[in-house]
Amino acid sequence: MSANKGKFLAAFMAGLMGLYAFVLLTKGGLFISKHEGDTLHLLQMLLRMGQGDWPHLDFVTPIGVLAFAPIAAFLEIGMGVGQAIHAGQLLVAAVLFLPTWWVARTRFDGGWAYLFAATILIFATALVYGEGNDSVSISMHYNRWAWALAFLAITTAILPGRQPPSQRIDGLVIGSAVAAMAMIKITYFVAFFIPVLVGLFVRGAGRTVLWALLTGLVTAALVTLWVGTPVIWLAYLRDLLNVAASDVRPQPGQSFSYVVSAPAYLGGSLVALLAVIFLRQSGRMNEGLALLLLLPGFFYVTYQNFGNDPQWLWLLGLLLIALRPGGPVFNGFGWDLQKAITYTAVAAFAFATPSFMNLTASPFRHFATDAEKYAPLMPGSGVHEDLQTFAPRASRVDVRRALDGPETLFAGLYDDEAREDSNVTFKGRELDYCSLELGMVVWFRAVSNDIADWSGGGVSLFSADLLSSYWLYADLTPLKGGAPWYYGDLSGIENADYLLVPTCPLSADTRKKILDEVSGQDWVDEVEEVRRTPYYTLYSLPGKEPKRVPPPVKSDDEAE
Repeated sequence: MSANKGKFLAAFMAGLMGLYAFVLLTKGGLFISKHEGDTLHLLQMLLRMGQGDWPHLDFVTPIGVLAFAPIAAFLEIGMGVGQAIHAGQLLVAAVLFLPTWWVARTRFDGGWAYLFAATILIFATALVYGEGNDSVSISMHYNRWAWALAFLAITTAILPGRQPPSQRIDGLVIGSAVAAMAMIKITYFVAFFIPVLVGLFVRGAGRTVLWALLTGLVTAALVTLWVGTPVIWLAYLRDLLNVAASDVRPQPGQSFSYVVSAPAYLGGSLVALLAVIFLRQSGRMNEGLALLLLLPGFFYVTYQNFGNDPQWLWLLGLLLIALRPGGPVFNGFGWDLQKAITYTAVAAFAFATPSFMNLTASPFRHFATDAEKYAPLMPGSGVHEDLQTFAPRASRVDVRRALDGPETLFAGLYDDEAREDSNVTFKGRELDYCSLELGMVVWFRAVSNDIADWSGGGVSLFSADLLSSYWLYADLTPLKGGAPWYYGDLSGIENADYLLVPTCPLSADTRKKILDEVSGQDWVDEVEEVRRTPYYTLYSLPGKEPKRVPPPVKSDDEAE
């Protein structure tokens, strides 16, 4: 690509970033239409970082510090969390600007360079995680950022430069991208580190490997200095092992075999295998080998991400376009491999287009949102009221209850085993199946204020549920060493004042797992019920003095 074309590419990228900055920041906030739970999970970590806490050191999470730092930086200067999320995403796009320009300029010709550059910026700034549902959600923003980094590293490693590129700059791009993946979501690092390394070695880019490794080490050292202690890496490893050993959420969607061979995914899997075959038949032996090594990683990341969206298919299309033979090349069957690879790329793009167009359009869809139909996710939080959710989802409280069981019309047909994953007995009390389906905002506001009023405030809770967002809504204290989202283990329970057992948790299965684990502790006899309402029960924990003398505990009948 000539110098002038490089300038045109930079101008295009700057214009696209300016457009996205305008539609995101001029809206005045972030208006989500689903995934309030994931958003509350994110808020807990962002606001705790604003209080001086660090991921892994002060709270448990398998997500790395760079997944939150770009947003937390804007909270530090006083932005509301809604605008801070937009600004954080734009900051990520700005940081990726030069590496993206370099890779697009040296690896792609013509309009494909522009498409690749747009792809990275879109993944950085989108307001949905993918798929084809036209909603607005900030859920799993870190997956998009990690995909953008993976696209940069993989493309630089696999594709030969259109002109002799600088191995030093290539190494800086790859090393920083791979290191950032490790510090955003380790899944991407595990999936792509070896294929990227092999891709460089098989094309003789040994100096690029050295620069990449050096860049990665320097990046890790800078992060260690920023955090202030090398213990951050051991704590990160501990959190990852905790999640890996947990049976609460071994994967957030379908099984691995499903995302490879189920009807919805089989077409993409076959296209990828054909791509490997056609590349090697066309003489691209090294690139075909690298792609073959990448496929397990593509499948694994898809399996690990909620929604199981195979976003790698868009990258596959771009790689195939760049690797097409310049003229007709025929295989043993007489097929023109230039055309065969082109058709394979078209098929990959076709499978990936619904998700990619959803990502592309999401900022504009958000800009067109009718803000009158939304309500603050954290009412009364001042500047943070710029994060809002669809009003009916914020004001309704819907639950799902069991109608079967003893003393019901269905008692004669009741099967205990049908509910063995959710029914639980704790401290001699049977808890019936019930789960909260809608109304997290109202639930957390009402329950947290009720507990704060009763206790006098300042207490910390260990919740027998997926989320522990109560401190966001009242004068309560975040749980030191706790997990904003429960992945397994009783992390932080030794620092809690009370164990909170919701009558209708977000996840009845999780409530059972937690209470069964508590029941297995040698200190469970010291756990005492101190407050019961129709909506939750509080238990004092060993070594903790109740913050007030509790009123007489009512029976279930009296409470109702």
